[in-house]
Amino acid sequence: MQLKQQPNRRIYIETLRRIGPAARLAKAFELTEMTREALRSGLRHRHPDLTPEQLDALYRERLERCRKRSC
Repeated sequence: MQLKQQPNRRIYIETLRRIGPAARLAKAFELTEMTREALRSGLRHRHPDLTPEQLDALYRERLERCRKRSC
């Protein structure tokens, strides 16, 4: 099964090649942090009754679950 090509993929890849390794690494860290914050925000939204400690435990559990699935 062939995946549908995303229209801007070629431009994205070219941009990554132009910015160089250090900037790509910085972008990877930035995207990782954005993803983690989106996960935390979603958990807070879905579980407003949790204490900060419970929310943090749930966050860690979800990250571990994702790691085990090779997300």
